[in-house]
This record gives sequence, structure tokens and C-alpha cells, in this order.
Amino acid sequence: MDSSNVIYGIAGLATLGIIVRPFRVPEYVWAVAGAAILVVQGLLPWRDALAAAAKGTDVYLFLVGMMLLSEVARQEGLFDWLAALAVRYAKGSPRRLFLIVYGVGTVVTVFLSNDATAVVLTPAVYAAATAARVEPLPYLYICAFIANAASFVLPISNPANLVIFRSHMPPLGQWLHQFLLPSTVSIVVTYTALRFTQRKALNLKIGEDPATKPLSVGGKCVALGIGLTAASLLAASALDQQLGLPTFIAGVAVTVVVLLINRQSPLRVLRDVSWDVIPLVAGLFILVEGVGETGILRVMARMLHEAALASPQETAVGAGVIVAFASNLLNNLPSGLVAATVSQSADVPLQVTSGLLIGVDLGPNLSVTGSLATILWLIALRREGEAVTAWQFLKLGIIVMPPALLGALLAMAAINWGW
Repeated sequence: MDSSNVIYGIAGLATLGIIVRPFRVPEYVWAVAGAAILVVQGLLPWRDALAAAAKGTDVYLFLVGMMLLSEVARQEGLFDWLAALAVRYAKGSPRRLFLIVYGVGTVVTVFLSNDATAVVLTPAVYAAATAARVEPLPYLYICAFIANAASFVLPISNPANLVIFRSHMPPLGQWLHQFLLPSTVSIVVTYTALRFTQRKALNLKIGEDPATKPLSVGGKCVALGIGLTAASLLAASALDQQLGLPTFIAGVAVTVVVLLINRQSPLRVLRDVSWDVIPLVAGLFILVEGVGETGILRVMARMLHEAALASPQETAVGAGVIVAFASNLLNNLPSGLVAATVSQSADVPLQVTSGLLIGVDLGPNLSVTGSLATILWLIALRREGEAVTAWQFLKLGIIVMPPALLGALLAMAAINWGW
């Protein structure tokens, strides 16, 4: 059997395992197992596998820093405190609560990443909905959909952004010029579609004054640390520096300060961080490297290069649509890795890479396994005793995602080519 077909089969089975999770085996096990099989079978030299995993160093540092910040914020009750305030300011109006939760989710996604929104805000929103004595699911959907819809406002809003632009991150000013309007369209259209689909649930009166505990000193320190972290990341992005190391330093520093204030052991924080995300990402990097050894990515790069030369406008929009739907089949992280490799090899204009990024970030709002953030959202839901099936999410996603995707891509085209 041709070695290329074997590599495709291994990568395909690993990706399927990540999406389906048969026997409830964690996602990272499938990624690591697929990568290990490639090396053991001699299909990918171990040195190349290590080099591929090392390409994700900046992403690992970013994820660890964000997960530390998120976990400390959760343990100090910062997000629960904000959620209780949201219910109070809603003043009995479910529509106002919906708007407030959506606004908070947008801010958290923009400045802390979509994974923070999925992991940390989800239990806080559940607590707020419970305190307001309303069905939580309409509000919990916000955490999943805004995590992807607002994930390209800034480079720091989604680790996938670091993957796609890992070797040539645009300066902050250029990033905002390229993505501010498309992301605004994405956020507004997603909000409108969610409000429409959840209109019946938003006709019910909610509780007005849930009990709010004062924010602890540690919680205030975390809030300050998150603000300083966001500022440092914006500065790093403006200086065209990688974002992983400053995020990691900020996460460690805030964690140490809070632990010292509370005189606590770090074991609780370290235990509750989702460390299995790191081997998951490393395994995906190695799988993509293995697929690249077959030569198919060079073929895809040549096709993309030729299409971009012939018609860059249509190529940017078309590539964004293709990778958006592919992300729901493959998960957006491997799709993003493939898109990054292909776009860099094809040497396409920034606008085409931007179309790919919008597709990778926003496309996963179609399916419940489309992105790492949505998978983490599902896990958080299960902890709260809630469940959302793939069919439930698809029925909602098919209404929410396509118009937001098309609007964002057309807004990007209008910026670059005066459509």
C-alpha cells in the first residue's frame, strides 16, 4: 500500500477520534496516538516530528498563560461575581440579560481568547441563569457562538490566529484595518440570529436581585492582572512580537500573586488546568507534518497560488467558505494548521490569508465539534448537568453561522477591493 494513503488513513482516523470521542476517550489521546503511529511506523522521522511539535511553542505558552488566568479567575469567583451583576443590571428583563451576557462574552473573547469564554464564562452564565430562575440553555448558547464570532477582533482572541500567522503576524494597526469591520459584522449578525432563534425563551420574566458576594482581594488582583495582561498583549501585537511568552509570564505572575495573598498551595490551580490541551495541539502539529510529507499540501499550495493570481477577490472569499465548512469536518485547529502551511507555501496576498482565517475562526459555529473552544464548552456544560446534541447544535448553527460568515467575508472584500 502506498505510504501516502497510510498517512491519510492514520490522520483521518485520529481526526475522527478527536471529533467523535468513541468510548469517551479524551481528544488528546487520539491526536497523540496518531502522531506516535506515524513515527513508530517510520512514516515520519522522529526528528521531524519533534520539529513539528516545536512549531507550536508560542501556542503552548499562550494556552498555558490563558488557562492559568482563567482558572485563578474562576477559583476567586471573578466571573461568578460579574455574572451576578449582569442579572442585577438586567432588572427583570431577559432581553437585557441576553444582551449583557453577549457583551461580556464578546469582551472576554476579544481580550482573553475564545477558550477562556468557553471554559470560564460558561459555568458563570449557568450560575447567573439559575439565580435568575430561567432556562439556562438560551444564554449558554451565547458562550459557544460568541467564542467563535468574536475570535478575530484581535490576534489574541483565538490561538488559531497565532497558528495561521505564526511566521508573519501583521502589526496591530494593519490587523485592525483588516479585521475590525468583518468581526463587527460577525458579532452583530450572530447576535441578531441568536436573538431570533431564542425569542420564545426571552419572553419570560427573570429574577431581579440574586445574592452577590463581595469580590475578594484575590479576585480584584485577578481582574487587575487580566487588564494588565490584555494591555501587554496589545503592546506586543503592536510591536509585531509573538504573544505566547508575555501571556505565559502574565498568567504565572498573576497566579503566584493570588496564591501568596491567599497563602494557598499551587496544586489546586495546577490540578484544575486542562493540561491535555497541550498534547492535543502538539499531536495535531505532528499529524499535519505527516500529511505534508505526502506532497498534497504542495499541490494545494500551487492551486491556491494560481487561483489567487487569477482572481484574488473570489479566491479570498471562496477559500474562506471552503475552510469554514472543512473546519466542521476536521476541527478548526488541524484545518488552521493546513491553511497556514498552504497559504505560506503559496505566498498569497494578505487578503487571501485573511479569508482563510475568517473561515477557520467563524466556520466552527456550524457544528458542536468544529473548534477546540466549542468542545471545551461542551465539557463545561456536562459538568453543569446540561447536554447539547450534535443535531441540536447543527439546527441552530445552520441559521447562525452562514450569514455571519458571508457577511464577514464580504466586509473583508469591501475593505480590500472596494466592493
